[in-house]
Amino acid sequence: MGPIKRAWLWTMKHTLNPLTLQMARQGFGPFSLVRHTGRKSGAVFETPLILARVPDGFVAELTYGTAVNWYRNVEAAHGHCTVTWHGREHAIDGVAPCTTEAGLAAFGPPASVVLRLLRRHEFRLLHEAAEETPGRSA
Repeated sequence: MGPIKRAWLWTMKHTLNPLTLQMARQGFGPFSLVRHTGRKSGAVFETPLILARVPDGFVAELTYGTAVNWYRNVEAAHGHCTVTWHGREHAIDGVAPCTTEAGLAAFGPPASVVLRLLRRHEFRLLHEAAEETPGRSA
């Protein structure tokens, strides 16, 4: 990763992320939280993202690619993490590639138009774990 990208990510982490974390925790605005465990530290982290809801879970657009910590941590955890979307928690049990067209469609207009203009093409499906029915054992 180059020095400009590294500086940009540092700036985002220390300025915009605290604001968006607060918004996501309150279920306000377009932001969701991805709660993941550090692959090296074992610490729990929360990363704010804009996710699109789909029947199988959520679609994430990887603005900064696959080298970002939240994504690497989720991959190291075999796709397991928790998404807080609109104030509700959802268990995620897998991450899978998503085609550009499916990713754009998930976000719908006007977001898909903006993503297309920005030439975004890297999307992932965060697969929601099936809810267990109370009183039933697996």
